[in-house]
Amino acid sequence: MGSIVEKSHGKFKIENASWRDLMALNALEKLCFNQDAWPLLELLGVLTFPGMVRLRAVVEGEMVGFIAGDPRRSDQTGWILTLGVLPDWRRKGIAEALLKECERRMGMHTVKLTVRRGNRAAIGLYEKMGYKQIAIWPKYYRNGEDGAGTEIRGDAVRWDPEW
Repeated sequence: MGSIVEKSHGKFKIENASWRDLMALNALEKLCFNQDAWPLLELLGVLTFPGMVRLRAVVEGEMVGFIAGDPRRSDQTGWILTLGVLPDWRRKGIAEALLKECERRMGMHTVKLTVRRGNRAAIGLYEKMGYKQIAIWPKYYRNGEDGAGTEIRGDAVRWDPEW
C-alpha cells in the first residue's frame, strides 16, 4: 500500500512499481539520464527481479519519479540502482521521499550509490541525507565522466529492522 506524502506544492504518492510501469519508466529514464538511460531489458529486470525494492512517485496518475534498490543481505549492504525525477517535478521533495522509503524498505545497515561527479544537485541531496563519498570511479559514465561512490552507514540509515 502506498503512502501519501504532503508537501507545500501539493501531493504526491509513493507506491510500489511493477512491470506495468515499464513504458513510463523508460520515458522517465531517457528524460533524466539521456545517454546513460538503462536499456529496456534492464528496466524490465529491475521491475521484475525478486527481492528488489522498486518505488514510483505518482501525481494525478502520472509517474514523476522512480527509485530501485537492491538489498544484498549477504553483506548487509543495499545499493540504490537508479533514482530519477522528471525535470518539472524536481526540488519538491520527491527524490528525498523516494530515497528515504527505499532505504527503509531495504533494511540494510549500509546503503551505497553512484552519482555523476558533476551532478551537484544530487550530490547536495545525498550529503544532506548523510551520504559520504567513499570512492571515485574514473570514466564510469558513457561520456567519460567520473562516478562518485557514496554510502551511508549505521544509525544514519533510515531503516526498519522489522520490514
